[in-house]
Amino acid sequence: MSARANIPVEERLIVALDVPSLAEARAVADELHGVVKFFKIGLQLFPLGGVELARELIARGDKVFLDFKFYDIGETVRNGVVSAATIGAQFLTVHGDLEILTSAVAGRGKSDLKILCVTVLTSLDQASLNEMGYSGTVEQLVLHRALIAKQAGCDGVIASAQEAARLRAALGPDMLIITPGIRPAGGEANDQKRVMTPADALAAGADYLVVGRPVVKAPDRRKAAQAILSEMRG
Repeated sequence: MSARANIPVEERLIVALDVPSLAEARAVADELHGVVKFFKIGLQLFPLGGVELARELIARGDKVFLDFKFYDIGETVRNGVVSAATIGAQFLTVHGDLEILTSAVAGRGKSDLKILCVTVLTSLDQASLNEMGYSGTVEQLVLHRALIAKQAGCDGVIASAQEAARLRAALGPDMLIITPGIRPAGGEANDQKRVMTPADALAAGADYLVVGRPVVKAPDRRKAAQAILSEMRG
């Protein structure tokens, strides 16, 4: 069982603001205000003012996950994280290379920003890794990168809920496991290949669930988010 199991369920649902404009992102966040407390801002919004939106959400009391997936030489990543730490967000993603991870942890310094390692994107499956030249399984690569993240001093990992149970056993109770690719019971997988329902993901050891289209594209976003929270409560 994770040490975060006592966090209220409504703080463990992260809604991904993966939309094409700041206006739409604000509309989604405003509609969900009071139901959802945690939002993810990624690369789609980053060039459009995603950092400013992050500051707005934080100022009104919401939590923010900066899904920027930094990948560069160590010094560049370190400097980028130094800058990101001034925003006030809770989470920041970087890719699972040891130099990148250690540099990100150094850049975080004494701030409250938590560094999360991207293990294997949930849009990838075994066939995808084979095409990329990896000889091992998806699970082996996820575990390898997660253990590197722990060695580097990261706070957690991004991984499919399908790997969450094995990761929890390997990493212990203190590292965060954040799982994208979450689909409500009966929902469509879309372009995600390694998916799981909210209740099953939490049971497997996930701490936070990232949900995008099932909420953002729903006719009634508040109702969709409330339904997912209900699934999470079991």
